[in-house]
Amino acid sequence: MTELDLAKDWLRYAKSDLNTANHMFYDVNPKETEISCYHTQQCAEKSLKAYLIVKNTDPPRTHDLLELCNLCMVHEPGFSAMQQYCVFLNPYGVHVRYPNELAVDDTIVKVAIAHAQKIFEFCTKLIDSITLT
Repeated sequence: MTELDLAKDWLRYAKSDLNTANHMFYDVNPKETEISCYHTQQCAEKSLKAYLIVKNTDPPRTHDLLELCNLCMVHEPGFSAMQQYCVFLNPYGVHVRYPNELAVDDTIVKVAIAHAQKIFEFCTKLIDSITLT
């Protein structure tokens, strides 16, 4: 399996996390806000790791989106625009999984889904451009 194939697998899993976040928030009653936020963080994490893989960089075993984004910026300065989204999503990788750690409301979930979508699309576009060259 090439790095590109592996990166595309990571993106497939990232898309699944994004789909799950959307489904658990928009299609389930009552809404599952905390788990939706968790999946937005997971989408972003897997998207960033996919980009690192395609750049022949072993992604570290971390959930820290800002650390991953900074590693991506070594290869593509445009990731600086993703930093704000990473900072927002970072707490949802761990803290949201436990009671009374973070307060999550509908507005936060909508923003989290939008931020994860932006990171996913940014990484996908970059990886697809590598495919075309």
